[in-house]
Amino acid sequence: MVSGHLEAVHPDAEFVRADIRDEQALGRLFAAHSFNAVIHYGGYIQAGESVEQPGRYFANNIGGTITLLNALVQYGVQRFVFSSSAGVYGDAESVPVREDSPFQAVSPYGDSKAMTERMLGWYEGAYGMKSVSLRYFNAAGASETRGEDHRPETHLIPIVLDVALGKRDKIVIYGTDYPTPDGTCVRDYVHVSDLASAHLLALDRTEKASGAYNLGMGKGISNREIIESVRRVTGVEIPVEEGPRRAGDPAELYASIEKAQAELGWKVQFTEIDEIVASAWRWLQAMPDGYAE
Repeated sequence: MVSGHLEAVHPDAEFVRADIRDEQALGRLFAAHSFNAVIHYGGYIQAGESVEQPGRYFANNIGGTITLLNALVQYGVQRFVFSSSAGVYGDAESVPVREDSPFQAVSPYGDSKAMTERMLGWYEGAYGMKSVSLRYFNAAGASETRGEDHRPETHLIPIVLDVALGKRDKIVIYGTDYPTPDGTCVRDYVHVSDLASAHLLALDRTEKASGAYNLGMGKGISNREIIESVRRVTGVEIPVEEGPRRAGDPAELYASIEKAQAELGWKVQFTEIDEIVASAWRWLQAMPDGYAE
């Protein structure tokens, strides 16, 4: 696996190690099973890295998805759930962001997700394939047995929790002069368990219709509020260093989730940032070094 962990795979799952762009490997997999739906998570996710290596991101996120979709067509699979991203919106013109907001990605990562969503419409027109695209707004938190372990870590909550664990000396806030209540960037977050429930509902949706849905708490949380949440949850003082803005960071980006609630029947269980942070903290205390493999 490129960035995942074998230890995180459920013991009852069948794990096949292969490149999603390998037509022969996909052919063998589809020929050996009778799938009625596919959920596709297999994309590179680091926006900053994608600016530096756009070809790598387009080759995997778009090229790999084309290979996968063609396998679905070849083997008659008519239902597809796609892991998309709030990155398709870029620097949104207004918040909360609705699903009909224009695509204006500011990175190859975000653009690869937007391009894939456009492709899905063409595949439905040509082959009748129903698809649901789920636009994540900062997946976060942990279940009792699974948590975040990115290498390198780029997500804010686990980075701040690393400070609480003593694995980092401080947290750097990039930009404190944004037009937001406390001057720092504002983002939406969604707990991984709420994401999981949305995927099951999305699978049900593909039996009758296609669509795209935002997944978040439906409210904005600033970077400073994340740090304060970690302080409350862990009881540890978090040293902060203020730095300059980073290119491409929008001031505010948070979701309207009414469409997912109305059409999917999705209900957010983790409605407060402290709940999300606390779940991640429990997992990190149990697994301070992350997964073994």
